[in-house]
Amino acid sequence: MNIVVAILIFGLIVLIHEYGHFLLARKFGVTVLEFAIGMGPKIHTWHGKNTDYSLRALPIGGFCSMLGENDEDEKLEGSFISKPVWQRFLIIFAGPFFNFILAFVMALILISNAGIDRCNVSNVMSGYPAEEAGIQAGDVITKVDSQKITVFRDLTLYMMMHPGKTMQVTVKRDTPGKADTPGKAEYRTFEITPKFNEETQTYVLGIERNQSNDRSRNIGETVYYSLYEVKFNITSTIDGLSMLISGRASMNDLSGPVRMVSIIGDTVKEAEPYGISIVLLNLANLILLLSATLGIMNLLPLPALDGGRLVFLIIEGIMGRPVNRKVEAYIHFVGFVLLMLLMVFVMFNDVRNLVK
Repeated sequence: MNIVVAILIFGLIVLIHEYGHFLLARKFGVTVLEFAIGMGPKIHTWHGKNTDYSLRALPIGGFCSMLGENDEDEKLEGSFISKPVWQRFLIIFAGPFFNFILAFVMALILISNAGIDRCNVSNVMSGYPAEEAGIQAGDVITKVDSQKITVFRDLTLYMMMHPGKTMQVTVKRDTPGKADTPGKAEYRTFEITPKFNEETQTYVLGIERNQSNDRSRNIGETVYYSLYEVKFNITSTIDGLSMLISGRASMNDLSGPVRMVSIIGDTVKEAEPYGISIVLLNLANLILLLSATLGIMNLLPLPALDGGRLVFLIIEGIMGRPVNRKVEAYIHFVGFVLLMLLMVFVMFNDVRNLVK
């Protein structure tokens, strides 16, 4: 069942991604030869007017095959290569962009039903830096150093990226009013050095937040925080990549499809006692994370990825002529081979970590 749920989730994310390419291709008059979900041998094919819609055996991706996509002949009617640079750019960009749209829809569902995890301090733990600095229950953390804090996860992400760093923590504190004087909000800044927790192996301030999220007050706030959820997941993905590049995280920390099946199974198992609605909200949160991650990863300027193809289109737009097609095709092929090798390593790493 975990595998089935994982396939459905991955299938939805890939479907939306490829549909972005498909929709813009059709919009600009490009002939789509095949729209496929999955890779490898075909399981079933539906023949459309100009397009074959196929379901393939391996649920590890998909593709939108366009006429003349890698063809030097620009005279083919309906070919991808015959279209202006800006149209080809939008066709390629549409895939990752549609992943961001899917992430936004999932965020809307989450915020509308689960509320907003604002950074409200419900309790200050005795003997920890937050208490010593003067933070109190009821404070709302609004900024750490120069980083604005919108949701509680902003704080945890910042501390993960800056372990053990002494921080300037700004809080909003409501002061009680007197008989004829209303209370007012004050902003106070405290210097705090996180304490290393041996049990969790992380640096902590010693604060706890409200376990129940705040409900959004209107549709405008719901949309704002939904957009912020997408932004947060994009930012956390970029921060994760920066940790990998800088050496603060290792290649062994990478997770792939095998590990995601395990995570999905754990998510369903933990949420089951609370009812089907909680299970679905947790799965929506996973789809939000995975879709935003796929969107940003596909925009990386690497060969074989959408971002790599966009780089060549930008160069063509600047130079007024395309890079040699054969050279570009060779670069993308090498990139694809390296990407497949990376996937094999990640899947091996997943299996190794699961059997430990």
